[in-house]
Amino acid sequence: MIEGKIIKYYREKNKLTQEQLGKGICSGTHLSKIERLHTEYAPEIITLLSERLGINIESEITKLNNIKNLLNDWQDVIIMQLFDEMDLINQELEQEDLIQISDYKNLYKLLRVRYLLMHNLTEDALNIIYEIQKNEDKLSSYEANLLKHVLGIYYLAKHEHLKAIQALKSINETDYNNKEYTYHLAAAYHSIESPVMAYFYADKSREFFKEINNYLRVIDAEMLMLIQVKGDGDFNESIQRFEKLIKSCELCNSPVRKARLLHNLAFEYYRRNNFELASKYYKDSMSMKDNESNPYLLSLEGYIRSLLNGSILPRDKLLQIAKEGLETAIKKNEKIYINLFNLLCYLIQDKEQEYHQFLRDHALPTFKQFGIVYWINRSKKELFNYYIKLEQTNKALKMAELLINHE
Repeated sequence: MIEGKIIKYYREKNKLTQEQLGKGICSGTHLSKIERLHTEYAPEIITLLSERLGINIESEITKLNNIKNLLNDWQDVIIMQLFDEMDLINQELEQEDLIQISDYKNLYKLLRVRYLLMHNLTEDALNIIYEIQKNEDKLSSYEANLLKHVLGIYYLAKHEHLKAIQALKSINETDYNNKEYTYHLAAAYHSIESPVMAYFYADKSREFFKEINNYLRVIDAEMLMLIQVKGDGDFNESIQRFEKLIKSCELCNSPVRKARLLHNLAFEYYRRNNFELASKYYKDSMSMKDNESNPYLLSLEGYIRSLLNGSILPRDKLLQIAKEGLETAIKKNEKIYINLFNLLCYLIQDKEQEYHQFLRDHALPTFKQFGIVYWINRSKKELFNYYIKLEQTNKALKMAELLINHE
């Protein structure tokens, strides 16, 4: 009976009325019933209608039935983050007209959102989300949970971490077997500096990635677990785990993950005041990145701070590097990094008053706008210490209150 849906699709595509297509073959009324799957019909009628439309009905049926398999393959490679494969399937699906009459058009739209988010096309993704939400009551239980998953990923991309947690925690695992969402939940908890919950869900995601033999994503989960460990007592063990994961990235030929691990290792040394090793690993991470990308700018910021705090490089050379970073940030109109490199320029030049004024009036509001908890808290602590130094007690107390209440 699926033939009727195919005939209707190509008839409308060719802008034919039912009477025009059926002329000499069957009545318009009979064709209407065939298209609505309300009647039996002789195979010869479908053959004649197909010939008039210029299609091979058997080939079209095969294509329609294959859509579900193609969508399943697409979801698998998206979860595995195999970009070449996901791009190829995307191209194939974009050329498949019959998706619009299949039972899987909503699944296609939802996976399309995931694909766009993987390519940082958040506004295009949001437009499709709005479209899906208009007919949310028509989604299957699996699709309804997939919508919650893609919403969580979208909110993560927009730095709306609490909304991401709310969406992801509303997923019903009974109706949704893609436990990859626990990784995104862990990332959201990490972003609001909730290490216990981040570790818990990262561990759940690691088990899921092991079950589906996705070793690269196991590395992602273990990296997320590793950076939740804040104590100094087991630092040597943490270093060994970092080195093991870095070696795994080399074996799996994953330079992007290796660069991310090197950055995180650098940060671990930085927060322990080992600025020499911190600067080394930040530089190693930068060497593997596009020097106009946000990940590069993030590592560059850490690199400059390490060199400055460790008095490793003369200030005039540091200022030159910071200004180059600022120039790139301005060129890309990246507000976060424009603020970070402006702060570094003030810091390098020992302009303490200008630094804290810029921090209060520009940087902190920007960090709040993007919901970047680490930089928000760091800024508040710096302002608190500055006001204490100036004996501006009321301002210090206000900043302390903001820190305590997470405002």
